[in-house]
Order: sequence, then C-alpha cells, then structure tokens
Amino acid sequence: MFKGILIEKNNEQYTASVRPIDDSQLPEGDVTIDVSYSTLNYKDGLAITGKAPIVKNFPMVPGIDLVGTVTKSDNSRFVAGDKVLLNGFGVGETHWGGLAEKARLHSDWLLKLPTGLSAKQAMTIGTAGYTAMLSVIALERHGITPEKGDVLVTGANGGVGSFAVTLLSKLGYRVIASTGRPEEGEYLKALGAAEIINRNTLSDAGRPMGKERWIAAVDSVGSHTLANICAGLKYGGIVTACGLAQGMDFPASVAPFILRGVTLVGIDSVYRPIADREEAWARLANLLTDEDLGSIGTEIGLDKVVTTAEDLIAGKIRGRIMVNLQH
Repeated sequence: MFKGILIEKNNEQYTASVRPIDDSQLPEGDVTIDVSYSTLNYKDGLAITGKAPIVKNFPMVPGIDLVGTVTKSDNSRFVAGDKVLLNGFGVGETHWGGLAEKARLHSDWLLKLPTGLSAKQAMTIGTAGYTAMLSVIALERHGITPEKGDVLVTGANGGVGSFAVTLLSKLGYRVIASTGRPEEGEYLKALGAAEIINRNTLSDAGRPMGKERWIAAVDSVGSHTLANICAGLKYGGIVTACGLAQGMDFPASVAPFILRGVTLVGIDSVYRPIADREEAWARLANLLTDEDLGSIGTEIGLDKVVTTAEDLIAGKIRGRIMVNLQH
C-alpha cells in the first residue's frame, strides 16, 4: 500500500482526498517509480478542485510532474536506481500522475534527472520552469536579443511567470512584469524585473493597434491580455502563448500581424518531443542556482495538497509549490 491523492467521481459527486492505494491499482507501464517530489501546478489545481474537466478517467491520481527513483523497469533505457523526471504526456489527466508515493509510467515519457539537479530542485522548476524555458528558447530562435528591447512577462507572480522573469533577466533582457498583485513588486524585482505594471492595463478590451512597447512577451494569461500584448508589440516582435488564466478566447485583430509583422507562437509543454525537453532541461540546469530556486519555491506535504490547490485557483499562491512525497 502507498498514499496518494485520489480523485473520484460517483454520479455527480466529485472528490479529491489523500487515500491509501494498493500497488495492484497502479496503471499499465513499463517503469515503476518511488516518487520523491511532485508539484502543484495550475492544471493540477483545476483537476483537484474540479473547476475544469481536466481529468478524463476516474479514479485519477493528479500531478503533471514528478521526479523519483526507478524500482522496476522492463525497458533497457532505465534500470533500478536511476533518477528520472517526467513532465506532461497526459499524466494526471488520462494516466495516473505524480501526487502519490508510487507511479507506473511509460518509459518513452521519462528523462534521466539532469546532472547537477537534485530531485527537489527539479520539481521547484517543474513544468512551470520547463515551459518558461521553452518560451525563452522560442524568443531566441526568433532572433530576439537583449539590445532589441523590453520583454513583457504576464502572470509574473505565477510559476511560469516567475521563471520567465528569472531566466530572461539572467540572460540580460530588460523585463517588464505584469501582475495583479502589485504588493508583490519587491519579489518580482528580486527575481530581476526592471519594471512592474498592473495587469489591469492589459486585461480589458483594447484597441486593435497600440503604441509599440515591447519587442517580445511571454504570456500565460490569454484572452484580452494576449490581444493587448499583440497590439503593443514592436515591429517584428513575438509573443509566446503558454496559458489561459484569463480565458482561452483571443479577441484580437489581424492588424498587428499584417502591419507590424508580429508573430504569435504557441508553447505546448505536454507532448513536446524528447529532444526539445532535453535541451530545455539542460539549459535550466546550467542557468539556475540554488538562490534562484529558493526564492521561487515553497514545499508542502501530501496532506496540504487539496487545500493548497484551492488557494492556487483563488490566486493566493506565489511562485512554485513542491510536494514532498518522501515522508
């Protein structure tokens, strides 16, 4: 037996709680893992609270991230004792995820833990940091360099936003951080933000074209915010879209695209090819320090996951939440 968060749905009753789970209930897979750490992401919060139809099969163990130690493997790429990492691939949605002391997964989804990262550090980064790194790589491939102008980061107090601010500032970019919690300004400046703006300046319906303000942006908000970002991009600028905290609609105009040649790039972190994952995680391992990660992450135990998920969806959580499954 092992402990985990189990989401169940009986008729219309939807529940999520810490439950004892029998090993025989583990799903199909060719690698079995003792989970050291998982995380609590926005998607996990939606799944646990039932605020969105994230979970496709019941019962379900949520948790889109995990790191742990292989205990059994039927694949030659991994042997017992290997430290492995997983982000996405539908775990926590269609396949049991990381918020339990054990997991059984498909080897094609796994990476070996990058050299130089501990289990805790990897989950402090998690999907949020990995998604932020994918976004930064997209900006670089578009030819965006620090001297070309400011980079806007929306949802800056969240996990993706916090890492985007940190990574961009460490790479020499001047970062404008957009947040709905201006009282967290000192936190964002400590991460490297040069300027703080209130999200209200972007969240309402705006004009098709606005003043050219930033050469690039990392957006985790969507809806009117993303539309206003596009309207404020400089000629040839780019925005990466990786979230929908405000909504999945995009009430925008084609004007910035055809008059300023701007680019909108979608960032998918769930089914990204292994080669892209390895590149992103290698960059993260090289760029981030203990000090960077310490200012972003907060650790909790399994018993605090359900209540913390509610706070996360209510917008009360800053940075990253790691879940320690070693106790």
